[in-house]
Amino acid sequence: MGQSNIDLTGQVAIVTGGTRGLGRVVAGRLAACGAQVTVCGRNAPDDLPAGLAFHAADVRDPDSARALVDAVFARHGRIDILVNNAGGSPQAPAATASPRYFDAILRLNLHAPMYLAQAAFAHMQPARRGSIINIASVSGIRPSPMTAAYGAAKAGLLNLTQSLAQEWGPDGVRVNAIIAGLMQTEMSGATYGDAAAQAAVAQSMPLQRMGTGDDIAGAVLWLCSDLSAWVSGARINVDGGGERPYFLDLVKGD
Repeated sequence: MGQSNIDLTGQVAIVTGGTRGLGRVVAGRLAACGAQVTVCGRNAPDDLPAGLAFHAADVRDPDSARALVDAVFARHGRIDILVNNAGGSPQAPAATASPRYFDAILRLNLHAPMYLAQAAFAHMQPARRGSIINIASVSGIRPSPMTAAYGAAKAGLLNLTQSLAQEWGPDGVRVNAIIAGLMQTEMSGATYGDAAAQAAVAQSMPLQRMGTGDDIAGAVLWLCSDLSAWVSGARINVDGGGERPYFLDLVKGD
């Protein structure tokens, strides 16, 4: 776990999808900086890092999302940070993807962040302080073949971020997005292939590696802190310099 000098003592945070993967790392780093952190999921995990509390919730359901936020507020009397991290998508050809599939992907990746942001804002507005961070993806800023619904949802999330920042800024609530690049997680094999394929992907990137949970967590911590007090509506790329343009591999050198 990376170290940080950011002090979030006394602050209360919610991290959706925080029981595993990138969200678990983000939640752990927030707790290490002193925040009281609640993570959520439909099922309780077998274990959690020290300092994290679990609340069962289906964030795709507006009533469940609101109940999660209200329960955290009732327990702590405040909500300072919301990290909308839950998301993802299996692959599906756009030509044959069912309406049910498309709706499910949008509900998780776009609707849920809106439901949670609304619920959190209701408690942040009276305090005139809060930081909402939406975890987006490079799929939302470039073509996303085989995950078209996911790319569309993440593009919508980026627009939602900027719209909420405009509406809620006068109430002291900041809303920002992190555009995550190609990440190394426990699901990397299903996404990128075997170890050799993952190594090739890593070497194709300017910083010669894929991202980790700590990379995302570092950006989250900054956006939660007063160091970013005048940052709202931002789209922050955490992508190792971006993906190499494919056409460069097709151009022959002299």
